[in-house]
Amino acid sequence: MSQNIVLSSIAAARNAVFSEVSIGITDNAFLLLFHILWFFLKHRPRPTDLAIGHLALIHLVMLITVGVIATDIFESQELWDDITCKAVIYLHQVTRGLSLGTTCLLSVLQAITLSPRSSWLANFKHTASHHIICGFLFLWVFNLSISARLLISTVATKNRTSHSLMSVTKSCSLLSLSHVFRHTFSMLGIFRDVSLVGLMAVSSGYMVTLLCRHKRRSQHLHSTSLSPRASPEHRATQTILLLLGFFVLVYLMDCMVSFFSGIWLNSDPVLLCIHLLVGNGYATLGPLVLISSEKRMITIFKCVSQKENSVHLFRNKQHVFR
Repeated sequence: MSQNIVLSSIAAARNAVFSEVSIGITDNAFLLLFHILWFFLKHRPRPTDLAIGHLALIHLVMLITVGVIATDIFESQELWDDITCKAVIYLHQVTRGLSLGTTCLLSVLQAITLSPRSSWLANFKHTASHHIICGFLFLWVFNLSISARLLISTVATKNRTSHSLMSVTKSCSLLSLSHVFRHTFSMLGIFRDVSLVGLMAVSSGYMVTLLCRHKRRSQHLHSTSLSPRASPEHRATQTILLLLGFFVLVYLMDCMVSFFSGIWLNSDPVLLCIHLLVGNGYATLGPLVLISSEKRMITIFKCVSQKENSVHLFRNKQHVFR
């Protein structure tokens, strides 16, 4: 009976992970396609559009690597070699760091967009597009560097009984590095996470303050029943605040699961999948928040349909003249 319970738990965890990955890949691909179409239809992208498109691309790559890792946990028949292990684990760790950094960058950009003209942040509005490219480059270089230890410590599992290996998947393990080397990169990772989450909290508090101030002014100028609709900037800010709140919730849950379960030291597939489910919940559900609030998708669909109709009319005219 206990064996059946274990098997059913593993099957449920496997189905949950693959379902989450499938949904996440679909909605991130849709969000990325939307921003690509918006760009090629000669609409000038806003700095926040670039950040959201970058975030969708990162989440797409991250969820693909999660699907590969989950396949190795449950269904792998052949063990990977060192190169495959290093590439998959390293890429997954880099994209997780980029997800955090890009979300923080998105919150700062929206705070700049919402800031009044009298604020010192308003000076960055006209140069935000230039600064965001520099921000992307910094995030990539920093996260590629801080995760470089995995290129050294990740190896294909050859001896499962070795005490110097910490199991990650069926095929991959982590070598036990020196105390100084391990703690140096751990402190860098903690510094990165605390700094970026703190910056998100500051920018979120600033945006909430601006929204509350705007609401008080609107209520002062208009009665509550006749108050005007929120501007597009304010609607976008509310969406990003919701996204940031969801990110912080998932991030804290991921930290608690990692801390209390000691998941990287345990090869239990159910625990590994719980970690994957919690850790990648933001990458799966976050894009749905952005998609549900994106009013410009109607404009995109209209432009595409009008172009298709124009092509059909042109072809029909050619056929008539022939």
